[in-house]
Amino acid sequence: MAKTILIVGTRKGAFLLESDEARRDWRLRGPFCEGWPIYHAIHDARSGAIYAAAASEWHGSSVWRSADLGETWTQSSEGLAYGDGEEALKLSKVSGLTAHNGRLFAGAENPGVFESRDGGETWSLLTTLEGQPGSEGWNDPANQPPGHLGVPAILPHPDDPSRYWVIVQGVGIFETTDDGASWTPRNRGLRADWPLENEEVGYCVHKLVMSPDTERLYQQNHVGMHRSDDAGRTWTEITDGLPTEFGFAAGAHPHDRDTFYVIPLDPGHARVMPDGAAAVWRTRDAGGSWERLAQGLPQQDAHVGVLREGMALDTYDRPGVYFGTSTGQVFASADEGESWTEIASYLPAISSVEVAVVD
Repeated sequence: MAKTILIVGTRKGAFLLESDEARRDWRLRGPFCEGWPIYHAIHDARSGAIYAAAASEWHGSSVWRSADLGETWTQSSEGLAYGDGEEALKLSKVSGLTAHNGRLFAGAENPGVFESRDGGETWSLLTTLEGQPGSEGWNDPANQPPGHLGVPAILPHPDDPSRYWVIVQGVGIFETTDDGASWTPRNRGLRADWPLENEEVGYCVHKLVMSPDTERLYQQNHVGMHRSDDAGRTWTEITDGLPTEFGFAAGAHPHDRDTFYVIPLDPGHARVMPDGAAAVWRTRDAGGSWERLAQGLPQQDAHVGVLREGMALDTYDRPGVYFGTSTGQVFASADEGESWTEIASYLPAISSVEVAVVD
């Protein structure tokens, strides 16, 4: 029987929530990674390993690894550095991990992508996207607050190991088709409510996800939800019908290219769910219309936020949907979001939720 595992990254370590295919009863394990702040934790289906990107004010950045579903852990930061000298970039944290085709990618601040080909034991710098539009200002200290520009996400193409997309925070999406040797901005059609020095870049993309047919991409932006039907070459806004245009988390249905989930948030300083009522929003027609999914979620005094890696979907025939909050709750739905159950409470602030189905 398959086992369902939620991998939860928090400000004080990683946790695992485990269930079976029914996804009704859950068991919590953790904390792991010695309580380090975990920004993103993932499962590599190919190797079976769990990886967790950590950053400590005292010890710097590191990636933790468990080859036995959380029973034991090791960590390594070997190679996670830009170099020596006064002009060297400073690696403040690893903020996004991706495992694909036997490789492990790490997106870092300042902007850079590192890779490991030995299961996270050693790392090497793959690219800083030097020379791309906007790159001359990426590492200027005057541009760092707010946001701390970096690479929070790497999205690989499932059939082409040399092709993937990265988000540079506050700048936009870039695609490579030659394993990082060259890059192309992919932001045409996005909206920016601020002046742009270069129309190719300057867009605040929060989350990028891929539908099952690989040509359709969705994103949650600082100003709106968007869809691309040509792998990111052009974008169409699909915000109409949602309560706000702002949010971080998003998820694509694993079997239906037209179904996409988002969690809209108050775009002001609070960045919590509007009116203190928790809800996930779903489109079944590629953004033509939206429906509010809230059965079982708190509808009063729920002033909670969800970060960019805080939502995940599993791959069952009827997928489960999961999200974790800034106040430590994990909510799960085993029926595509129709109804929800709180499966963990009182965890530290949650940075990421990922799901794995293992035999």
